[in-house]
Amino acid sequence: MRAVVLEETGGPEVLRIKDAPVPDPGPDDVRVRIGAFGVNRADLLQRRGMYPAPPASPADIPGLEYAGVVDAVGANVDLSVGDRVMGIVGGGSYAEFLVTPADHAIAIPDAYSIVEAAAIPEVFITAHDALERIAVTAGEWVLVHAVGGGVGTAALQLIKARQARCIGTSRTAAKLQRAMELGLDEAIDSTTDELVPAVRRITGDGANAAVDLIGGAMFPATLESLALRGRLVLVGITAGPRAEVNLAVLLRRRLKVEGTVLRSRSTEEKSQVVASFREQVLPLLADKRVEPVVDRVFSFSEVAAAQSHMESNSGFGKIVVEID
Repeated sequence: MRAVVLEETGGPEVLRIKDAPVPDPGPDDVRVRIGAFGVNRADLLQRRGMYPAPPASPADIPGLEYAGVVDAVGANVDLSVGDRVMGIVGGGSYAEFLVTPADHAIAIPDAYSIVEAAAIPEVFITAHDALERIAVTAGEWVLVHAVGGGVGTAALQLIKARQARCIGTSRTAAKLQRAMELGLDEAIDSTTDELVPAVRRITGDGANAAVDLIGGAMFPATLESLALRGRLVLVGITAGPRAEVNLAVLLRRRLKVEGTVLRSRSTEEKSQVVASFREQVLPLLADKRVEPVVDRVFSFSEVAAAQSHMESNSGFGKIVVEID
């Protein structure tokens, strides 16, 4: 099979398509012929040698999500060859085939093409899991950083589906405008607006919850922007892993802070997350009450260009690579 095999670390130029062995499914697995896959920040970090794949995943083929067609099934599997499926993996989706536990494979709703489906798993499962962890309910104000990104656009739509209100931040006015068209209630331009006063102006006492996709130097202000008994889930650290925090803010406002990541979780934990997604989010996708936002589609031979486009931070929503 063709696969993007990482033989060295570096920039997008190290991404090369090579021949690799076709994996065989175990008794509880399915093999998927991949039609398209999403590009994620973790892929860029892995390419740079900063985020190795977990032990059970291919070490040299990146990729955290896929959409395709079941090609082979294990003895204990109820899925059938030809079923259209999508899902998350610890690695290996930058290829024509992958093997994954059958209960991690999610049926693609009829309303979506393979390319559209490839923009769903990582961002919607991540966003749903994050909102579950901070228990967002109707009427609450939820702050979402990097609202124009893949997880940001998914989180925004799921927040609105819960009948809560969303404040989104971005460094790009055009992205904020597009997010408003998706239902964003209030926009904060992080290049011109100071976060805490802006959030207080909108909400009064502060946001009830926050989905932080950037971390870094913005993290202390995010804590300061929360209301009494506010909840924060840290999903990403694109702005860096370090911040100087005034711990008195957590005490005074009785805040709850949790970090989360999908990739390194056990097979059992991922099964639980996928089951929750199937039950609560898949019906919303099937009815198109929430939808993936596809920024650009690249061909398999353009995979380096796809990662370069993500590094430019110019996109809105998901970048997808189609295997032709």
